[in-house]
Parts: sequence; structure tokens; C-alpha cells
Amino acid sequence: MGKTLTSLSPSCSASAQIGTRFWETITEEHGIDGQGSYHGDNDLQLERLNVYFNEASGGKYVPRAVLVDLEPGTMDVVRAGKLGGLFRPDNMISAQNGAGNNWAKGHYTEGAELVDSVLDVVRKEAEGTDCLQGFQLTHSLGGGTGSGMGTLLISKIREEYPDRMMATFSVVPSPKVSDTVTEPYNATLSIHQLVENSDETFCIDNEALYDICFRTLKLTSPSHGDLNELVAKVMSGVTTSLRFPGQLNSDLRKLAVNMVPFPRLHFFMVGTAPLTAKGSQSFRAVSVPELTQQMFDAKNMMAAADPRNGRYLTVAALWRGKVSLRDVDDSMLQVQTKNADYFVEWIPNNVQTAHCDIPAKDTTLGVTFIGNSTSIQSLFTRINTQFSAMATFLHWYTGEGMDEMEFTEAESNMQDLIAEYQQYEQAGVDDEEYAEEGYAEEQYAHDGQEYAEE
Repeated sequence: MGKTLTSLSPSCSASAQIGTRFWETITEEHGIDGQGSYHGDNDLQLERLNVYFNEASGGKYVPRAVLVDLEPGTMDVVRAGKLGGLFRPDNMISAQNGAGNNWAKGHYTEGAELVDSVLDVVRKEAEGTDCLQGFQLTHSLGGGTGSGMGTLLISKIREEYPDRMMATFSVVPSPKVSDTVTEPYNATLSIHQLVENSDETFCIDNEALYDICFRTLKLTSPSHGDLNELVAKVMSGVTTSLRFPGQLNSDLRKLAVNMVPFPRLHFFMVGTAPLTAKGSQSFRAVSVPELTQQMFDAKNMMAAADPRNGRYLTVAALWRGKVSLRDVDDSMLQVQTKNADYFVEWIPNNVQTAHCDIPAKDTTLGVTFIGNSTSIQSLFTRINTQFSAMATFLHWYTGEGMDEMEFTEAESNMQDLIAEYQQYEQAGVDDEEYAEEGYAEEQYAHDGQEYAEE
């Protein structure tokens, strides 16, 4: 019985490209070509292939994916790309009008008209699995389709499959790389939905991706392909333990159980190592301590939030390649000991590791980082500030049948989320201060007693 995932890519063009890049990466890792034929050289590539692929007639492997957009252009690009012959044509669904960067169009009008035909395909894919573990969705929160229709799909799937896992790879709008003026609206309304309906949200931010390309990979003018490559690396790392056998395997549900201490706080920062500029690779040793150091480096995070401004509630490190687990444990323990202030002390053993023997393409050893840090609140605070500053454009949303109350609710839900992160960041600190104050009072009383006796 294979654990099976259905991967959805409802999308504006950005997330369709990320979704497609993910499929390119995993087809390479499993030795499958652009037409779905297997040309691999390792039996382990085939062992869990049924997690992401269906086997069709003639030994062709077909991704269990649904690609969705509200305008046809993106699908044409995918069909013309190198994986054009891989996806099932019936699973590529598009409308004609687009969402015009308007969440309400994606959620209430244009998207609502298309959603039933998407759900039919999702249902068909889910019925074809042995043991459905959950759904994985790539979408962008800044535009209209990925945010509006993406969250509509999530809530519909939640209704139909309430006990399955919902993992989203969400491209969060960034302060420097802004495509549309209505981003703060679309993102706020989306996060309002994700807080309630997603189990695990991996936050990815274009600004942080650009910074990694400039600073670490030394690319002078990174293309969208370079950014998508980084995201695909992380997605491949996060899903490794679903796709390959290995020691200490961690699946989507185990990951959520270990990573989410409170149901609403399921927004993760992600990173990957090694990341090295092309000419510098031969000058660095790819060792466990080196990778551990890079993995925790603030410059390595794919969301524009600095973990040094908060504290880690939980961390997962997913290692790939031939590695001594003792080295890994020692290295991880060393990081925790040295940086104890950055980990909350009221969740003991809050760093989880998983391991898979098969390395990613072009590396012998690698690691994917997932962190649930309270510093992610800075991302929400930024969107909230931009949202509060805007009083215009509302008519585009109410014109699609939205109620102004929904904006108020979404805004206050985001503020509650920020307050919750703040509360848990302070939790241990306040207790320590309180304990110290208590100790001082005791000492004072003790001194007073001695003085009285004298």
C-alpha cells in the first residue's frame, strides 16, 4: 500500500512554473524522461514511484497532478515545455478570463465557476490511490488566481477530505519584488483562509530568493528559472521521505505532528544546503558541520524574516546522502547548545531529523531545513501594515459580491496570528524574569529576617 499524494498546482503563472519545475526535479530524481518512460539505474527510484505517479499503459508514468489557471496562457507554456507530453491533458484545466489580480474574482466569481470541474479531476485522482495521505498545493498569494481560487480549492478539498493532510507551498508577496498594487489585499484574504484550512504552509518569498541568488550563488541577474530552481530544491527535499525509503522516515502527518505545537501556528520557513556559487564549489568541504551551519544561517532562509528576531518553536532537518547519523545528532545538538536563546525551552527536543540515503542530483550530501519560528510574524506584520495603509480599490472586490466585513475579519485574524506568535515568543522569557523577581523577593525577605534576628 503506497502512501499517496495528490499534487495540485492552482496558479497564477508563477506557481504553475514552480509546480512544473518541481515535477522536472522529481522526474529527474526518479529517472523518468519528458514522455513518462523510465530510464533510471537504481531500483530505489521505482520503489515508491506510486506516491506521485500513476502507471499508464505501455509502462508510461503519469504525474498525479492537476494544473489549474483562470487564463489559458500558462497551460500553453506548460504544453510547449519539456514536460508537455508528461501531464495528463484532462488534468490541465483553464478558463478564459483570468482573475485580474483580484482575490474576489478567483474566490467568488471566475474561480467559483471553474472549481467544480477541478474537484471532479481531484476526486478521480484521489479515488485512484491506495491510501491517500493528503494534498500538496503550490500557489501564489499576491495575484488573483493562486490566492483566490487556490484558497477556494483548499476549503472545498477540506470539506470533502477533512481527515487528510493539506500542505501548501505559498509564494508570499515580498516588499521589494511587487507585481501588483493589490497584493496586500490578496495576501491578507488568503492568509485568513490558510490559518483555518491548511495543516502545513511553507512560506516562500521572492525577495529572499533574489537575495540568495545575489549573495550566495553570485548570480548578477537571476531569472525566474533560477528562483524556481531554488523552490524546487526545497520541495524536492521536503518530499524526499515520501518518495524514497530511508532511515527515520518522516511523512507529511509525522512532520505536522512534530512541527505544529498549536494548530494555527503552521507557517514554516524553509531553506536548503549546500548552496554555493558555481566557481566556489571546489573550495568548500561538504561536511555535516558545514551544512548545519549554512542551514541555520539567516541568509539561507527563503522567506524575508530573520530567525534571529524570534525563537524557534520547532525545527526539522531532512538529510540526504551517505551520512553518519551520530555526526548529524552531534552537530544539531551543538547548534542548539550554542544558540539556546533562539530555541524555546518549554518544548524539549524540538529539533527533529530525518534521513534518506539517496542524495539530490549533483550533490553527495545535502539537507533541507524547515523551521517554525516566531520571527515569521514580521512577514505578516509587513502585509498587515500595507493592508492598513490602503483604503482604495475596495470597489473591485465588493463589485464581485464580497462583503466589506470579510476584509475586517481577515485583518483581525491576521492581527490575532501576529499576537499569538508574539505571545509564544515571550512565554519562556517572561517566566524566567518572573522567577528571577520571585527569587529577589525571597532573598529580600530572608535578609530582612536575618536583620530582625540580629
